[in-house]
Amino acid sequence: MQPAGQRDEEAVRRFIEHFALTFSDMGVPRMPSRVLAALMVAEEPGLTAAQISERLGVSPAAVSGAVRYLIHVGMAVREPAPGSRRDLYKAAESTTYTSMIRSGIYTRFADVVHEGVLAVGDEASPAGARLAGLRDFFLFVQAEMSAAAERWEKMRADRQEGRPPV
Repeated sequence: MQPAGQRDEEAVRRFIEHFALTFSDMGVPRMPSRVLAALMVAEEPGLTAAQISERLGVSPAAVSGAVRYLIHVGMAVREPAPGSRRDLYKAAESTTYTSMIRSGIYTRFADVVHEGVLAVGDEASPAGARLAGLRDFFLFVQAEMSAAAERWEKMRADRQEGRPPV
């Protein structure tokens, strides 16, 4: 048993794999999930691809593809390493996630699904009704997630300023 407040590297390794398995069950590819977990548990402000590769025991090529994926979906960022030609990779801050929500990602899904409604004729057919239901769900999720993102940003700011959450 590890004393409270001390890092347990074996527990960290188990967490990375559990996190990756859970995220892959949600549709995120396994290697990007592992890399994201490694970035989240890093004490350093960022990790190079070589550091990620070493910590996960995977090839640099696997890390390269994973960080490209994570950057593309807004879950990681790349910054130049000071005094080096290498890059540092970091897990994105929560403001990145909330900006993705505020950008209307679910509304874009709804718009695409609405194209399907129009393509099958209208909402009166069984296919149109299914598609309209999915469209409406995405619009609902967008509204709820936007409101949740606003509440999260306020709670986060309060916490950073030392105010207790409301």
